[in-house]
Amino acid sequence: MTVLDTPAGETLQENATTIEHLDIRGTRVERIHGEFWTPGQRQASSIHEVSYRGCFKPQLPAFFIGRFTREGDLVYDPFSGRGTTVIEAGLRGRRVAANDINPLSRILTRPRFFPPDVPAVAARLAAIPCRDRRQDTTGPDLSMFYHEKTEAEIVSLRDYLLSREREGSLDCLDEWIRMVATNRLTGHSAGFFSVYTLPPNQAVSPGRQAKINRERGLVPEYRDTRALILKKTRSLLRTITPGERERLRAAGKSGLFLSCDARNTLRIPDCSVQLTVTSPPFLDVVQYAKDNWLRCWFCGIDTEAAERLMTVTRSLPEWKRVMQQTFLELFRITREGGYVAFEVGEVRRGTLCLDEVVVPLGVRAGFSCECILVNTQHFTKTSHIWGVENNSSGTNTNRIVVFRKGS
Repeated sequence: MTVLDTPAGETLQENATTIEHLDIRGTRVERIHGEFWTPGQRQASSIHEVSYRGCFKPQLPAFFIGRFTREGDLVYDPFSGRGTTVIEAGLRGRRVAANDINPLSRILTRPRFFPPDVPAVAARLAAIPCRDRRQDTTGPDLSMFYHEKTEAEIVSLRDYLLSREREGSLDCLDEWIRMVATNRLTGHSAGFFSVYTLPPNQAVSPGRQAKINRERGLVPEYRDTRALILKKTRSLLRTITPGERERLRAAGKSGLFLSCDARNTLRIPDCSVQLTVTSPPFLDVVQYAKDNWLRCWFCGIDTEAAERLMTVTRSLPEWKRVMQQTFLELFRITREGGYVAFEVGEVRRGTLCLDEVVVPLGVRAGFSCECILVNTQHFTKTSHIWGVENNSSGTNTNRIVVFRKGS
């Protein structure tokens, strides 16, 4: 089966709405437009429901995992984000390797390979010391986000987790609780710890939140953090079957969860990866470190260091240089006959299509370019909350450049 085939034996060309024949710097490529996956094709697992700005839907990696891998194959994502690719691979019985220079990625990803029982989470939460008032005054002022008692609970939980981490006693239950709490820090509903704020995959500055409170007449109400952690735990686990639990645990035990530069992943052996599905940082579209300052604080991550690590260049030549080195590393670790699905989009108000930039980079590294898939998508109301409009600030389409190593 090739990239152009569907499991039913149909070709993607037959289902395409438009096919372009391109010559990109001497490489002839078909760019195939159509709706190749939708949320209705397969109900995504509830375990995916962890917010992270700039992530793609599980149906995207599922499309390629189902076509290009078998059980036991190694699936990789060098820009793993919230872990969508590797979680989907684990659910399907594949081995996994995840990497992201953002240390929050590992915190949000690895715990979901070891889904706990709800009563065990409840018992652990009940055993964690919790103060009624915040005693530490050296940290950031969070009063514009949280009720005094809520803030005290958050700081108490943070102190406990950081202490366990320093002692080397942080276990899978602690990691799960940290992951869920990190995901619940801020949001726009009563399911989050905070007063109303922007969507949960970023935290605005304290000054901006104070302004939101004034404009909306908001005063932070008490939120029971333990109850909300348990509620989100139940939600994440609601569709997980015993078989999926077993497959996730097996993948987690053998998995690699790295926090390093995607250009230098020495722990991944040569010629070991069957499929890479990834979406790299786009040119100055998402400010990952700035968006995650509150999550970094809660997890004890140096935000200044994170800012330096995660800053995305605004220079196209520099972006191309970094991506070229990334492709060379991907070629090293991809086995003969393996694939790379590299998702990019339109940036700079639709004037720059990164798929055409990426094709020569992969070919220069040694891959052959199989095709470009352009999956039709519609923006959600969340996209409009961010101020993202079609053909404007954000990405208008899923554009996946598909490469193959060898014949």
